[in-house]
Amino acid sequence: MNFNKIGEIFTNNGDFILAGIISTLILSIFGTVVGLILGVFLAYGKNIKVKELDNKFIKALKVILRGFCSIYSIVLRGTPMMVQALIFKYGCLAICINFENIIFPKEIINVINGWLIAGLIVITLNTAAYMGEIVQSGLNGVDKGQVEGARSLGMSARSASLKIILPQALRNALPTIGNEFIVNIKDSSVLNVITVTELYYRMKDIASTNYAFLECYFILALIYLVMTLIASLVLKLIEKKLDGEKISLNPFGRLKRSYDL
Repeated sequence: MNFNKIGEIFTNNGDFILAGIISTLILSIFGTVVGLILGVFLAYGKNIKVKELDNKFIKALKVILRGFCSIYSIVLRGTPMMVQALIFKYGCLAICINFENIIFPKEIINVINGWLIAGLIVITLNTAAYMGEIVQSGLNGVDKGQVEGARSLGMSARSASLKIILPQALRNALPTIGNEFIVNIKDSSVLNVITVTELYYRMKDIASTNYAFLECYFILALIYLVMTLIASLVLKLIEKKLDGEKISLNPFGRLKRSYDL
């Protein structure tokens, strides 16, 4: 491996690489956040219960909605995101929707373009399927006695679910949600198949231009590693904050407390 070549690649393509990092972060953050929101709806849809007092129309509507959410989850989790991206791209082209025709101002075109929008849609829909399972597990893991206690205080079932059950479910599922975010940082690379100009796509372009494949992919692996490590650290800090612990970025904080004892 030529380490001088690595330095040259960073020097000559720094802005190009930075734009790829920004694109990857946009994909992973947007996909995780919006996917989580959609996942909440999927989880509630899969947990819909058909009641005997419901009329035939409501019963049929509930069965259809529950079936749709279950099938959506099975299909999206059972197929690779790369294949989903290709189906989405060529399906849109078949109905005359070409994301390449979406034009942005020149100031942001280097990062955001039409195919990035397509990538955002694909990664969000894919993430929603996984988030639905995560949220559903969290909802089912909350003690049902808390719902009964809330109802005894006069809260409606909907209010108790949104104000008591859902916050606890999301808190309990936070580590898994964080893992999904980290997965999205890495798996966003498969969106290069529909020409989304994320980090992998740009590094592949640099490698083919400079004939430095080993050096470029080493840089790529290093950047992904740094991003995932930073994401893991931030998520751990958020968990500690939610648990009421004091957050300190001082690496000698623990040593200092031990010395005081």
